[in-house]
Amino acid sequence: MSQTNPEISQSELELNPNLKAKPETLSKIFLRKFMKNKLAVVGAVFLILVIVASTLASFISPYSFDQVNLMHKLHPPSADYWLGTDRYGRDIFTRLLYGGQISLMVAFGSVIGALIIGVSIGALAGYFGGIIDAILMRLVDIVISIPSIFLLITIVTIFKPSISNLIIVFALTSWTSTARLVRGEFLSLRSREFVLASKTIGTKSHRIIFGHILPNAMGPIIVAATLLVGSVILAEAGLSYLGLGIQPPFASWGNMLQDAQNYTVMLTAPWYPIFPGLLILLTVLSFNFVGDGLRDALDPKSIE
Repeated sequence: MSQTNPEISQSELELNPNLKAKPETLSKIFLRKFMKNKLAVVGAVFLILVIVASTLASFISPYSFDQVNLMHKLHPPSADYWLGTDRYGRDIFTRLLYGGQISLMVAFGSVIGALIIGVSIGALAGYFGGIIDAILMRLVDIVISIPSIFLLITIVTIFKPSISNLIIVFALTSWTSTARLVRGEFLSLRSREFVLASKTIGTKSHRIIFGHILPNAMGPIIVAATLLVGSVILAEAGLSYLGLGIQPPFASWGNMLQDAQNYTVMLTAPWYPIFPGLLILLTVLSFNFVGDGLRDALDPKSIE
């Protein structure tokens, strides 16, 4: 709501309407509230740099991710190899960039799949209620009761580890929190006046769910999706570290750590495990910071 300066008289406003304060648009309000969270801003800048650098890996690095040079194995950081080389003489900086492509692809793909499943189930349960809600929520309880790490290891062991299989596995095991969140939002919104009015004029249920209620529940969903990306990156790194994720020679941040777990390598080339581990840490922290910033910026109850 626009506010006028109390020191400006009514006659001055009539003579010069431009003195009246212009109302802020929703995008400006969102940006202003997000920019107040400095950690969220830093995290967003870091993520943009990581995503852009990973996307342009073939243009940034002069090496291929699988280019072996045994003459330069475990070479320390230098002008030729900015972050050093691994035990096969492959450039670590290059593999981090290409590994970022795979790790982020798995994370974003898994989150999109988890959102599709979780939003659909949560929306149906929250909107219709009754027996549909009871059945779907018992399904959520069953999935939650299964330890996710054991389920991931079992599925990946049965099926050949690949990017597509990992995306499917993470999507099928990461949707439950989204379903519960969306159900709660729908339970709160389905009794609002605009929903009751839509029902009164005979609007179809699917139009009410996806055209009226879901847009009003997007704020919490976006925040949850941002935080889920960091969780999937950690899970993918953990599976790859165990040798059940992305398989060599393809690079991911997790299998780079797995390749560097040799005790001798860690003593003679400490930069090898440090850089991928640090990148995983900073990326996950950045997604969490951005999620916190989005939560504050999208919360209508937050203090201006």
